[in-house]
Amino acid sequence: MIIHLKNDVSKAVKHEIAAKYEAVELFKDDKTILITPCSLKNIDGKYLEYIDESWVFDNDIQLASKKYRSDIQEIKIGNLAIGGQHRNTIIIIGPCGVESEEQIELTADFINKCGLHTLRAGSFKPRTSPYSFQGMGIEGLKLLAGMRDKYGFPIVTEVRDSSHIDAVIEYADVIQIGAKSMYDHGILRKCGKTNKPILLKRGFGSTLQEFVQAAEFILSGGNQNVMLCERGIRTFESKTRFTLDLCGVAYLKANINLPVILDPSHAMGYAYGVPDLARACMAMDVDGLLIEVHPDPSVAKSDASQQLNHDEFKLLFESLKHIAKAVNRNII
Repeated sequence: MIIHLKNDVSKAVKHEIAAKYEAVELFKDDKTILITPCSLKNIDGKYLEYIDESWVFDNDIQLASKKYRSDIQEIKIGNLAIGGQHRNTIIIIGPCGVESEEQIELTADFINKCGLHTLRAGSFKPRTSPYSFQGMGIEGLKLLAGMRDKYGFPIVTEVRDSSHIDAVIEYADVIQIGAKSMYDHGILRKCGKTNKPILLKRGFGSTLQEFVQAAEFILSGGNQNVMLCERGIRTFESKTRFTLDLCGVAYLKANINLPVILDPSHAMGYAYGVPDLARACMAMDVDGLLIEVHPDPSVAKSDASQQLNHDEFKLLFESLKHIAKAVNRNII
């Protein structure tokens, strides 16, 4: 249950109600909001005089539910905005990981020439193998910050674990929580303490319920600037890396009040299939696409098989413009 208390309720009464119902307490827009476990369906009659509004839920998707808030949360990324009343689809591109100053400079210059405005690359890489490239760490963050200073691009980069989350929060404009970290409560709670936009990726073995409940950890911490990223789930299929759940995207759009970003690169796992999948994603009328693009994928230190080169992306980008127009979307 979500409870909006009246503005004249004393602190003592607020804390009494919160303690009685084991509620998380938020203060937003000059209003005290209590979020209780969804099992609570009714409030003791003696507290009714203190309640302005309340909502009852069948499960613990509450703050993110359209039953609570019907409009989509507006997210500001630098000078850009998605969600809210905007019909914007943000295209976020860049390599899987920061590998060198030359590589990230070539990428930033390419983004600028495309007329796009957001750079994404990982500095801390949560790899499956301990022997794979683990990222450049702090040095990578500094290189990304240098590109922001030079080109004015907002930077999207991933936090691998809680040991370096403060550094990522300091350097990044958008904090990406990867699929392997979706359940890391240390990361989720820390991201709830900042107001920077969070790009939360769905775990490849997670249900939609689990996915959105992970977002609830951030929302209930006070940060409403959360974007959900569908990047493919693990199924019985072995010919693609994962299976992009567009059915799940339809559910999110219908029931959840957070912007939805799609990542066809990680879903497909092979560059040849990314353009077609990206076009299908754009046709879903979503708030953003995340596409991995590398100056020379053949020498990429991570996820080489799924990254597009610059020429491949240019061809894809031109086709996306037509689809965006068809679904009344502005590419930013």
